[in-house]
Amino acid sequence: MDSSEQTNFPTPYLREAYLQRFPVAAGQRLETVFLLKSATQQITNVLNGWLEGTAGSPARFQTLALLWGAGDRLVPHQEIIATLQVKRATVSALMFSLEQEGLVRSVGDQQDRRRLLATLTEKGREIFTSAMDLNASRLANALADVSPEELALFQRLLARIRDGFLKVAEDEANQ
Repeated sequence: MDSSEQTNFPTPYLREAYLQRFPVAAGQRLETVFLLKSATQQITNVLNGWLEGTAGSPARFQTLALLWGAGDRLVPHQEIIATLQVKRATVSALMFSLEQEGLVRSVGDQQDRRRLLATLTEKGREIFTSAMDLNASRLANALADVSPEELALFQRLLARIRDGFLKVAEDEANQ
């Protein structure tokens, strides 16, 4: 049985119990969340394996990607925090590790000494481009059965789902 034939609930008995309590549309919403969570976990597991021999982890890859994309522009650590959507302490530990390995360099901002600015080293650029080149073909293979139009639609749907969750969380925080 391929994944399209499986129920997206963790177990058939949970699906049955849920559908006895809630309408079919509610079951479909829950099933969608379970499938999205499962897909995200599988993608994370695969990406971790792909990046293990190069950038090390998705967070490290994203940080190197951000610095690579910035070119010669120094990137404030605050921008890395905002991009990764993590706490300052997480980025501090991440940057410390990347600096220890010689992949990035951080310097104090001349205008605001409290701010740190980061850039890729040549070694960091080589590691990142190697990871990017290797994983571009893996990603192409993983998504080979999905057309560009389907990817665009999927991205729009995921953005709407993300925004829906963010709105509910915001509404609840404001109550």
